[in-house]
Amino acid sequence: MAVTNSSSLELAELGSSRLRADRERLDRIDRYMCGEHDGPYIPRSATEEYKLLAKRAISNWLPLLVKTPSQAMAVDGYRRSAGPDGVTPEETPAEWAAWQDNRMDARQTPVHRAALTYGQAFATILRDPADPARPVIRGVSPRLMHASYEDPAADALPLWALQVETVPDAEGAEARAWLYDATTVYDLLVGGKGGPQLLASRPHGMGVCPVVRFAPDIDLEGRVTGVVEPMIPIQDRVNQTVFDLLVSQTFGSFKVRTISGMAPEFKRDPDTGEILHDANGRPQVVPIQADASRFLVAPDADTKFSQLDETPLSGFLDAIELATKHLAALSQTPPHYLLGSMVNLSAEALAAAESALSRAVDEYKHAMGESWELVLFLCATVVGTEPDPRAEVLWKDAESRSLAQTVDALGKAVQMLNVPARAMWSRIPGVTSRDVEEWAQIQEADDPGLRMADAMASAVAPAPDTERLAGGDGE
Repeated sequence: MAVTNSSSLELAELGSSRLRADRERLDRIDRYMCGEHDGPYIPRSATEEYKLLAKRAISNWLPLLVKTPSQAMAVDGYRRSAGPDGVTPEETPAEWAAWQDNRMDARQTPVHRAALTYGQAFATILRDPADPARPVIRGVSPRLMHASYEDPAADALPLWALQVETVPDAEGAEARAWLYDATTVYDLLVGGKGGPQLLASRPHGMGVCPVVRFAPDIDLEGRVTGVVEPMIPIQDRVNQTVFDLLVSQTFGSFKVRTISGMAPEFKRDPDTGEILHDANGRPQVVPIQADASRFLVAPDADTKFSQLDETPLSGFLDAIELATKHLAALSQTPPHYLLGSMVNLSAEALAAAESALSRAVDEYKHAMGESWELVLFLCATVVGTEPDPRAEVLWKDAESRSLAQTVDALGKAVQMLNVPARAMWSRIPGVTSRDVEEWAQIQEADDPGLRMADAMASAVAPAPDTERLAGGDGE
């Protein structure tokens, strides 16, 4: 979909309005991720001590719910499909070299975390102005980009997308923006009182809108759901319970001793013996010092000593643990990640505890793997190689298994199922595609059969015609 300069301003205004409409929801998610939660309930007449306890009651579990699956997701390789001859090329594809050139091994993590946090994230793929054959990949937060789709649930690429430099201001402050369509990048100013202003435009030469969406949880209506937003009510419940715990701990977690039927002793002037009074004219009472090393003695036989028991805190602790378990269950996070209660777990028990997380991570990999493959497809377009629609990205294995278990399982697959040993190299944890290439070169250099074949080929090759090479007639 190509647009004209006039329609680009209309699309920029439409994209800006939709970004402002989503701002409240996305800002709330961002605020909770940063630990700026809605405070727990406190009375209107609360003192400064209560307000201080309310601030200390914030226990931010939400970043852990995002980091846990994202730490198990890392694109570690890329494999093109087999060619017409049925052979998969072993040299490094040009689009994967562009991935490394853009340092995407590290930059992919913020894209994953933004997609899990808000429900979607974006990446732009453009040509480097200084080198048109070099693709530039950049991740973009959904707070800074709106993409429009004909079918938001099924379309891989949008019709157009608007990216702003800063989060849209509700008061209409002016900001820089870029509008992408199938042919052109428009440089604009949006948010001003006079409407969007077109500064410049340039063709990007991609043939499609160069914006890829990462949506790990999208339904058939195109609605996206992140990890954080459904957990906010439970997070508020945890904060309220922690606040009640702190109040009880501060004001009622200790025993209170009481004395009845005994007249207090007043402070007296050492010279005159008269009772001293304070500024309000009340007698000054000598405080009773009560601790473990003192006995309380009263001259009056009717004096009674007693104590008020402390408030038990176990109920608050149980409520916090229950809410934390709800967080773990609804977010598919292993409970021991949140509670820290891991005691003598066997390998089977640990695998069972992490099975829900493994299924969630697999689902996220399927969704976002397609997006990364589309990113690399567009990179191949930029570098000038033939894009491979059947190529696939390879994810790093992050399951909780020992290296010995993994190698043993791979070795059995080679011995018992006749799987080629070389095909198992990439499945070893921590091994990169570059390691596999290096091992292949070492194996070929050390293979005596290959060396003998090279020697025989050299022996049977015809000798070069030196006269013809020298320019003679060969007669």
